Amino acid sequence: MTTDTGKPTLTVDELAARAGVTVRTVRFYSTRGLLPPPVIGPRRVGHYGREHLARLELIEELQHQGMTLAAIERYLRQLPADLSPHDLAIHRAVVASWAPDTVESADRPELEERAGRRLSEEDIERLAAMGVVQPDGDGYRFDAGLLRLGVRLLDVPLSQESILAARNVLVEHARVAAHELAELFRGEVSERDTEDVRSLSAHMHPIVVQALLTTFQRSLREELRGWGVTSQVGGPS
Repeated sequence: MTTDTGKPTLTVDELAARAGVTVRTVRFYSTRGLLPPPVIGPRRVGHYGREHLARLELIEELQHQGMTLAAIERYLRQLPADLSPHDLAIHRAVVASWAPDTVESADRPELEERAGRRLSEEDIERLAAMGVVQPDGDGYRFDAGLLRLGVRLLDVPLSQESILAARNVLVEHARVAAHELAELFRGEVSERDTEDVRSLSAHMHPIVVQALLTTFQRSLREELRGWGVTSQVGGPS
């Protein structure tokens, strides 16, 4: 496991299990320079931390989106070298948003395996308030692209009521932004054929999502500065 201070304490087997890949895959990515080297401990055993796990999950998401290994290498080279696990998780969430909704079903043990931890009833309720997990008969339906990020939010000291209220605020403003952007682009696509419209949508989706994310991060940092708080939201300014 990894300590609260972020000290690398995962073995390569534990890292692979948490990320849902094989040890061979971890070592292959390491030899290509996609993962930073582990911290070498006693008996020459390599130890990995939250940054390794977050970067590994990002790599897997990029592959899931159909990117080649060479394209993934170029993508990672463009990222700042000092990104925190939180920043890497945000990048993964943005990448996952490019794909169609990926809702899956699982029983409790399978859900916990995908989450990488035991989930209490309170955890399930909080994930449901985020819109990540929903009970479905004897099992659960969950958004595969948001599950890991939602699980990380379980450790944030917010009440379930605050999480639900925050989700409602985000959904409301996201719908308004989507509607206004759609109206803005309507004139651009009205004279184009179906394939052109699909191509424009495919190219604009990640650009718009990244723009919204960047604007939100900057605005939130400004709000927190007004409280006299030094924020690490989204990394350094």
